[in-house]
Amino acid sequence: MTDVPARKVVATYEIEYLQYLGPDGKLVAELPPAFRDARALLPLFKQMLFVRVFDTKAIALQRTGKLGTYASCLGHEATHIGIGASMKPEDVFAPSYREYGAQFMRGVQPRDVLMYWGGDERGNDFAGPKHDYPWCVPISTQCLMAAGAALSFKLRKQDRIAVACCGDGGSSKTDFYAALNSAGAYTAPLVLCVINNGWAISVPRSAQTGATTLAQKGLAGGLDCLQVDGNDLFAVMEGMRRATERARNGQGGSVIEFLTYRLHDHTTADDARRYRADEEVKAAWARDPIPRLRTYLMAQGLWTEAEEKAWADDCGKRVDEEINAYLNTPVQPVEAMFDYLYADPPPDLLEQRAAALALEGRS
Repeated sequence: MTDVPARKVVATYEIEYLQYLGPDGKLVAELPPAFRDARALLPLFKQMLFVRVFDTKAIALQRTGKLGTYASCLGHEATHIGIGASMKPEDVFAPSYREYGAQFMRGVQPRDVLMYWGGDERGNDFAGPKHDYPWCVPISTQCLMAAGAALSFKLRKQDRIAVACCGDGGSSKTDFYAALNSAGAYTAPLVLCVINNGWAISVPRSAQTGATTLAQKGLAGGLDCLQVDGNDLFAVMEGMRRATERARNGQGGSVIEFLTYRLHDHTTADDARRYRADEEVKAAWARDPIPRLRTYLMAQGLWTEAEEKAWADDCGKRVDEEINAYLNTPVQPVEAMFDYLYADPPPDLLEQRAAALALEGRS
């Protein structure tokens, strides 16, 4: 009888899940030492409120015909603010097209966001860090760019990291896999943030991947993997703290899956009622990150309704100033669409430029 070799397991894995603050605003686990003083998170909560005021006004601006298609970030505030707050100014951020809170934390002005969605490419010329990448509409291509930046930091021995964001649908793109594979192969300081809001436009997460978690996708590339309650600012901050420290210490990259929800439509050109059940959306509102943290801060005696009203009024005035700056920005002349494509425009482009000027009675 031939001996049968013993069964051998060559690899096992587990994905840790982080949550500290429940939907009711009460702690479900002991806070990490870095976040036990809740006062440190008060400025971040105020930023979450600012983002929500901005988002509400941006949608209203689009509904009145003063803005093009707009991608709401309603419900993502804790994830976005936590990501932005965890980065250093010299780091590089590669967003998709929805992470306004993170970008505001890094110096991008609300008027830049409005200009972008208003169809003016100057909105991508941020007032904030010039080394951050512009918004990326082709999903997940920014992940590969961030991996390249992270590798350059390692080769140059710079104390910098790269952070990229994509959605749950974006985590199924080849660019995402190429980024995590490169980061793992070169131990590059890259943090890939998968913002799992449940829907890749109209495609549910269950229909576009068979993975138990999206975090585990990083295992194939040798990255550290973590799943986080993206509506819990404490968990977001702790997850980012671990990943950024790992990256800065030369231990390599990470994939963090942030579980949140898209409370608004995919964009203002979408109607999510066609594919999402009302019961699902209602349940998601019960996990809204802002009431969750508000309840906790009020219980700690750090926030009051009067303070929130005053802050909301202040946020409204600041956003109105940004809206006015956007609306009063002079429109670029028609030739601008040709003047920034090539150093030496080809003949056919010059012909198009001349034709456009002729239509305006100029030459």
